[in-house]
Amino acid sequence: MVAARVLLCVACASGLSMHSPALMRVPAAASRAAVPVAAEHVPGETCTGERVVVVGATGYIGKAVVRESVRRGYSTTAVVRSLDRASGEPKFEGASLVAADVCDPASLASSAPFGKGSVDVVISCLASRTGSKKDSFAIDYQATLNCLEAARAAGARQFVLLSAYCVKSAERADPYALQFQYAKKDFEEKLRAQDDVSYSIVRATAFFKSVSGQLEVVDQGAPFVYFDLGGGRSATCNPISEADLAAALIDTISDPSKQNALWNLGGPDEGLSMVAQGEMLADVLGKEKPKLLGVPIKIFDVIIDGLQWAANTFKSEQLEDAAEFGRIGRYYAIEDMLTTDPAERYGRTTLREHYARIAKEGQDYDPYTSMFASKGDKEKFAEAAEK
Repeated sequence: MVAARVLLCVACASGLSMHSPALMRVPAAASRAAVPVAAEHVPGETCTGERVVVVGATGYIGKAVVRESVRRGYSTTAVVRSLDRASGEPKFEGASLVAADVCDPASLASSAPFGKGSVDVVISCLASRTGSKKDSFAIDYQATLNCLEAARAAGARQFVLLSAYCVKSAERADPYALQFQYAKKDFEEKLRAQDDVSYSIVRATAFFKSVSGQLEVVDQGAPFVYFDLGGGRSATCNPISEADLAAALIDTISDPSKQNALWNLGGPDEGLSMVAQGEMLADVLGKEKPKLLGVPIKIFDVIIDGLQWAANTFKSEQLEDAAEFGRIGRYYAIEDMLTTDPAERYGRTTLREHYARIAKEGQDYDPYTSMFASKGDKEKFAEAAEK
């Protein structure tokens, strides 16, 4: 299980002034609520002045969405599980905090943000932490569905879903499609099937944090590890920064072209292979020559097959989850998370700029993608390495 998690962390590296223009109402399409639109939608700037509720607000992207919503001038509420934990979060400044359990429909229905007539737009940044089958269908499907039903009952006009580019594998029924992809696919189908609220589905390629996990160890002289697909190939992606993704999600509120639409979305970079990422990281860190270590992709097959055999033999849910973690790692090691259409590339921050910033400032802690939390933690690590 430990080996599967280590490989997963490496594999994830392949692939997550305010304006208030004059508003006007446009006729509603079918039975869906009308969208207030600005005379001209300006990406990254437009605010329609509506009431926005963010669920999954305490996650990596959720926090950025709350901050961007407040910056634009929206009346913003962040739904959190614990007010005590969330109250000190700087990114929530200017937003209202409300405690509710997204896994409990009654808790959502009785919370202030989902009172009848209390919300215009609900943005869901919910995502399972582990990707296991049980967790995926509890969060990516059921909890998100609970929020949709609460939004419909409250009379919201729009539901914005942060999904994932890789859901396409579940749509195609690829033999290697993952449980969380099926959970997200099933919810997307529910969202499209209803007609009480309009929807926007944003499928992001990868977050910057998922391609930053090796910075500290490379800085200390260790090689950048990537998965060798043979013939000099490695997985390619164009990840997007948290701030740019948050801006894109908020844009869907006022952009008529994103109503009842699916938006595949990556960052502004051309496709970067894992090898290119390793070389870029070494250059940013001032290394004379990049150290790259290619691991044969076949190693995943050995680990996954062994874990699955053990799970079947001993009827173990824990081992079944471990096998799924291995499949997740393998998926991101072989699949390109890459958008090529100019309309599907968004933002200004490049991966190089992100690497340069976190090399100086450190990066936010995430137990699934990175070992270090801040500049202070990075300095402690460097001091320990010198002893």
